[in-house]
Amino acid sequence: MTTLLVTHPAFARHENPRGHPERVDRILAVETILSDPAFGELNRKEAPQAPIDAIVSCHPLHYVETLQNLNPHDDEDMVSIDGDTSMSSGTFEAAMRGAGGAMLAVDHVMDGRAQNAFLAARPPGHHAEPTRAMGFCFFNNVAIAARHAQRVHGAARIAIMDFDVHHGNGTQAIFWNDPTVLYASTHQMPLYPGTGARNETGEAGTIVNAPLRAGQGGREFREAMVELILPRIKAFSPDLVLISAGFDAHERDPLGSLNFVEEDYAWATAQLMQAADHTAGGRIVSVLEGGYDLTALARSSAVHVATLMEG
Repeated sequence: MTTLLVTHPAFARHENPRGHPERVDRILAVETILSDPAFGELNRKEAPQAPIDAIVSCHPLHYVETLQNLNPHDDEDMVSIDGDTSMSSGTFEAAMRGAGGAMLAVDHVMDGRAQNAFLAARPPGHHAEPTRAMGFCFFNNVAIAARHAQRVHGAARIAIMDFDVHHGNGTQAIFWNDPTVLYASTHQMPLYPGTGARNETGEAGTIVNAPLRAGQGGREFREAMVELILPRIKAFSPDLVLISAGFDAHERDPLGSLNFVEEDYAWATAQLMQAADHTAGGRIVSVLEGGYDLTALARSSAVHVATLMEG
C-alpha cells in the first residue's frame, strides 16, 4: 500500500514580508527533494480547498469570515495580523487548501487507499487557536483533520504527536476539554509561544507535554518519547495517529536551540508507525509545520517521508 503526498501550487503563493523565516522557499525545498526518483512511488494528489463547515469544526464562522475579508485582493498588498503573521493575496486560498489537504489525506488513509500520508503545505497550523491567527498560522490543519476523521470516518479516538520546536498551543487549546483526542508534544521551553509546561494536562488528562531545554537533542527527545509519550499513545488506543511534523528542532534551525538531526526524525517516525500499528491499523497522517533552515527542512522531510514509505 502506498504513501500519499498531498501538496498544491497555492502553497507557494502565500507571501510574507521580506526576510520572514516562513518563506516561499520552504515549500519549494520540500517539493524539490520529494521530486527525486527515490520518491517515485509516492501517490501524489493536489490539495482541495476545505469546505467552510469543516473549518468551523475548529474555528467559529465569524473568525473564518474575518480572515476571508482581511485577505488582500491586490498582489502587492499585505495585511499584518500580528508581528509574526501576515496575509497576502494568496494566503486565504493556501490556508484553505492546507486544511483541505489534511482532510484529503485522512480520507485516503481511513478508507484504505493509502497506508499513510504526508501533507506538504504552508502556512503551518498548530499555533492557530479557535479565534486567533498567530505564529505564522491561520487554520489548525491537524485539528481540522482530527475532527474530519471523527465526523466522516467514525474515528472514536485520535492521537496527535507534535515534535515541532515550538509548542502547539492552538492544538492544545482546541482539544483541552476533549477526552477523545490525545495531544502529545515535545518542544523547547522556554520559547514561543510560552505554553506547554508538563503540568498542562487538559481537563480530561489527554494533554501530554514533554518540554526540552535549550541545547538538548536526540537523546533527550528519545527518552521523552520512550518513557512518556509512546506509552500514552499506545494506552490511548487511537484509531488514527496524526503528526504535526515540524522540523525546526533540527540543530541547523535558526528559530530554536535544540539539536535534533535527521536520524532523530527517522527514528521518531518509525516509533510512531509502530504505535499506529498497535491499534490504528498503521494509519498515520503527517502534516508539515515548522522548519526554517532550508537544508535541514528538506533533508528532514525526506527521511520522514522515506520512513513512512517503508511501512
